[in-house]
Amino acid sequence: MVRLVAGAVCQIVVIERARIIIRGLVQGVGFRPFVFRLATEMELRGWVQNNPQGVLLEVQGEKAAVDHFLVRLQNDKPTHAAIQSLECTRLDPRRFESFEIRESDTQGEAVALVLPDIATCQECLRELFDPADPRYLYPFINCTCCGPRFSIVEALPYDRPNTSMKNFPMCTLCRREYNDPLNRRFHAQPIACHACGPQLEFWDSAGCVLSRHHEALLDACGALRDGRIVAVKGLGGFQLMVDAGSEEAVLRLRERKHREEKPLALLYPSLASAQQACQVSLLEQRLLLASEAPIVLLGKRVGTLPTHGTIAASVAPRNPYLGIMLPYTPLHHLMMRELKTPMVATSGNLSDEPICIDESEALRRLRGIADYFLVHNRPIVRHVDDSIVRVVMGRELVLRRARGFAPLPLRLVVPVPAMLAVGGHLKNTVALAAGDNVFLSQHIGDLETREALNA
Repeated sequence: MVRLVAGAVCQIVVIERARIIIRGLVQGVGFRPFVFRLATEMELRGWVQNNPQGVLLEVQGEKAAVDHFLVRLQNDKPTHAAIQSLECTRLDPRRFESFEIRESDTQGEAVALVLPDIATCQECLRELFDPADPRYLYPFINCTCCGPRFSIVEALPYDRPNTSMKNFPMCTLCRREYNDPLNRRFHAQPIACHACGPQLEFWDSAGCVLSRHHEALLDACGALRDGRIVAVKGLGGFQLMVDAGSEEAVLRLRERKHREEKPLALLYPSLASAQQACQVSLLEQRLLLASEAPIVLLGKRVGTLPTHGTIAASVAPRNPYLGIMLPYTPLHHLMMRELKTPMVATSGNLSDEPICIDESEALRRLRGIADYFLVHNRPIVRHVDDSIVRVVMGRELVLRRARGFAPLPLRLVVPVPAMLAVGGHLKNTVALAAGDNVFLSQHIGDLETREALNA
């Protein structure tokens, strides 16, 4: 369609409608509000929606503006978004009054990529410790830039009814932010707050509730200071936590967990405290602070750490490295702000078993290991261990691919028929080829038990 613009010289403006199909990592990353803001800024009209394949949108306006929109769509996309393919079809114009975000389409084959779980962003962290913020000290604060994804999603498209948050009706505050395209929590599916979201409880080893909410967190931290073993329900499963400076407590954990010498992962309060314990290169620092937030193998510094306590020798016996991670969920940030000292944070399981993800399962399987349980009522759909990374010859090497990485695929040069690789008996991971993607599962572990085989 053309439009004539009056003036000294008659100018012809071409009006064009573009239908755009985007596949890749475009759900759960704030892609639709990004499209909305971009189209509104450029005075384009149309709509955008999620579907099981990715994102579908139509934009209409002057041809030059539509062309520029397509360029910015790829160059200015959200941080965690990844576009695998973009198909654009030019169509005849229609009558659009504005640009809108439509409800998701649930029809068709589900091929959209699912985002991994993402470490807490700086904006949420600032709000978490701001006494004036409505989510002050709320251990499940999140937005479209951070929070659970793979560990809570049940189906595609990635919408709240298809996640384990479906049974938490939003309060007025959360509903307003969720429906506001200009808010960073627009369609943040795990959105929640003190009034409407998941809550903490502190249990004894028999499952009796000892305290709730923030008091539960404080009680758990008190138990850790006393040298007790606490099973903490985290993002992708339970972790067994104990004071890393107590040789007696660490040895007790090893004995109960049947883990004789294999090194135990450490959770440090901050990068500065980790730097006092280990040598940290710039690349290793980037890994510790990345949104994947893996365990990073770091070379120990020689000597003791008087300001942050000496790490018990039994954490990593006769090993020149420590496996260190920084807080990556609001719950971890709150605990480490309270404790201010390194903690062992190892998988919540017996050796050779997958980690527990359900409270009743944890009580049954971890009762002989943990003295107490810090739990919450947000269901975990699938177990996701902490990833492990090290730097070798100046390059990142992923030793255990799980939280922060799974289930992102590897791209193939050419499509292949559907194939399943079930992996080895030890350190098991499975892979599924679909088209030009190979989807790698999270780390499953050694297949020595029925629980591991079921996982």
